[in-house]
Amino acid sequence: MPPLLRVPYTDPLPSPRIIPTSAATASGAIAALVDFLTAHSHNGSAAVARERGDVGASNSTVLLTGAGISVASGLADYRGANGTYTLNRKYVPIYFNEFCASHEARKRYWARSFLGWTNLHKARPNAAHRAVGRLGELGIVGRVVTQNVDSFHAHAHPALPTTELHGYLRSLVCLSCANEYPRSTFQTQLSALNPAWAAFLAEMVATGALDTENPAERRAKGLVTNPDGDVDLPNAPYSTFRYPACPACVAAPPRAPDGRMARVDVDDDGAWAPGSTGGILKPAVVMFGESIPAATKTAAERAVDAASRILVVGSSLATYSAWRLVKRARENGMPIAILNMGGVRGEEAFFAHVPEGNTGRAAVRCSEDADKILPQVVKILADVKRERKGES
Repeated sequence: MPPLLRVPYTDPLPSPRIIPTSAATASGAIAALVDFLTAHSHNGSAAVARERGDVGASNSTVLLTGAGISVASGLADYRGANGTYTLNRKYVPIYFNEFCASHEARKRYWARSFLGWTNLHKARPNAAHRAVGRLGELGIVGRVVTQNVDSFHAHAHPALPTTELHGYLRSLVCLSCANEYPRSTFQTQLSALNPAWAAFLAEMVATGALDTENPAERRAKGLVTNPDGDVDLPNAPYSTFRYPACPACVAAPPRAPDGRMARVDVDDDGAWAPGSTGGILKPAVVMFGESIPAATKTAAERAVDAASRILVVGSSLATYSAWRLVKRARENGMPIAILNMGGVRGEEAFFAHVPEGNTGRAAVRCSEDADKILPQVVKILADVKRERKGES
């Protein structure tokens, strides 16, 4: 059975041990990462990949990214200085079974998502995402595995293969027929079904209340912000919110798992009506308590097995689905580098056997902003490649 996406580990994480010690400064971190990314790997990862039948095993890097890489794009994260779990330890995201079973839970989810989509939709990839694309062009990074659902990697570097471990918010998927629909179209439908909410959203946009995802600034304006486009408006009348049914299921009701024809009722405006047994649209993300698709899990594992080293950027590995990939890399004997502000779950085990005299080739642990560090790393690597071309 494919693994379930579990609620992240929320206990406080200890401060990192910087590796090498010179990486305690920005310039030192850059130098260590350059060393890490240019080292010829002698570990057994490529051999492991060949044994498992994976193609493309090479002296390349697999990149694993988390919410921290998107903070510079204006999005909220989970465990940073202003992260949801840092400021609101009681926050619990919606579970998959709750979304599927409760009409009221879905109204609440879609109302909050409706308010938060504006910022998420207008946000753009930042310098770190673009640097990742350049690392792919330079032949250093072979594949990206991301925990993020913002689609920034897909937009910033479409030519560099990316596995979206937890899905994506750019689309919705029907729980009955599995058809996908653009979120932008869905947002327009939500506005039409909920004119009072749409007017409130327009007012929030006009007053600048949604110009930031900084939790402290949002709270000052009466909003509570969470990652992935979730905006909580305390005491809001969520029960009044309406959401559309899957148009394909309305036109041709599907069969339920027991073989009976599903019932898909809508009101006069096309909103999903209670009593329906199908046609429920959900975001195309893997919700907590939902299974990660087997094909996605396999793709992520093969990406690790086919690489020679792994670089983690902007993730505390608090989610098991990401942590286990770094554990797999460790078991494969791969060098590990982590660029993340603050602590990382289980990192002491990943760096337990770093050889003396390591300058970055065997391991790197630095606590710096990815959007500041990665572009500088790319610049040095590009210069080195040009110099080598000139010599040849």
